[in-house]
Amino acid sequence: RCQQLASDLLHLLPQHSQQLKRAARLAPAPCRWNSGLPMNIGVLFVPQQEAWVVERMGKFHRILEPGLNFLIPLLDRIRYVQSLKEIVINVPEQSAVTLDNVTLQIDGVLYLRVMDPYKASYGVEDPEYAVTQLAQTTMRSELGKLSLDRVFRERESLNASIVDAINQASDCWGIRCLRYEIKDIHVPPRVKESMQMQVEAERRKRATVLESEGTRESAINVAEGQKQAQILASEAEKAEQINKAAGEANAMLVKARAKAEAIQLLAAALAQQHGNAAASLSVAEQYVNAFSKIAKDSNTVLLPANTGDVTNMVAQALGIYTTLTKPQAVKTQEETPQTREDSQSPATEVLKAEQGSSS
Repeated sequence: RCQQLASDLLHLLPQHSQQLKRAARLAPAPCRWNSGLPMNIGVLFVPQQEAWVVERMGKFHRILEPGLNFLIPLLDRIRYVQSLKEIVINVPEQSAVTLDNVTLQIDGVLYLRVMDPYKASYGVEDPEYAVTQLAQTTMRSELGKLSLDRVFRERESLNASIVDAINQASDCWGIRCLRYEIKDIHVPPRVKESMQMQVEAERRKRATVLESEGTRESAINVAEGQKQAQILASEAEKAEQINKAAGEANAMLVKARAKAEAIQLLAAALAQQHGNAAASLSVAEQYVNAFSKIAKDSNTVLLPANTGDVTNMVAQALGIYTTLTKPQAVKTQEETPQTREDSQSPATEVLKAEQGSSS
């Protein structure tokens, strides 16, 4: 029997919970607490930030200001007491359908202030309840214009539009809505799961994009490095070739200057006395040295017919040199005439010396 009672209670609990939620959603908004209307004793003290509406013989007479006030007993009656402070009203949770057909549960907080006590007393029966119901209906209509994603992004604009709609309707009630704030937005579980999956997919997409951008930046940096390295290498090679060419040019100039100086010294030496004999001796020595090294560089050797006759070889070399230097000798003879015996004696002595050395 106890098990049966427990099972009946478990079946009844979900039904009662749904009924309680429905009753809380349909219940009127809580109103501020009033201690009751004060009695007219002739002399009244009105507290600060309160407005007392007085009727005389059932007709509106005046609104008492804070401080000392005098009324006629029995004729004057305090009919309404309005607080001029800012009022905070908790808007109950309500359901609303978005533009993409998603049902949301939303509750909020409403901040009001009574601006005209006369309109707040005679314009509407219960101004706070009227403003609360207007806030709920405005919230439903504004949510129907937005999709689910825009509801979370445009929360501030949604609050501002609700405040504007409430102020347009509550102007004739003497109440002004200062602010409206959405406290909680409850999404169905399945929609919440899909939103979580969407967030995870967006994060994976972002990570993939960032990784690809990093790879691209790395490849660009490597290519830029290789490009700069090739440019620097080519510039270094160019500078090396320029320096090498400049060095070779300077070396050629130095060699040319040295050779020119050697030629000048040789010409000066040949112009002196017995210069032709010294030149003949030098040519003969070079001829003999070249003939002695003729077989060291290659196996092919070309020899003259009279290889053993050294005197003939020297005479032939001297004949070549004499042929080359004949124009210069003619000039020197014109400048400084000498005897034939003096010009021939050194050459004869050189031939005799060469024959002695060869023997």
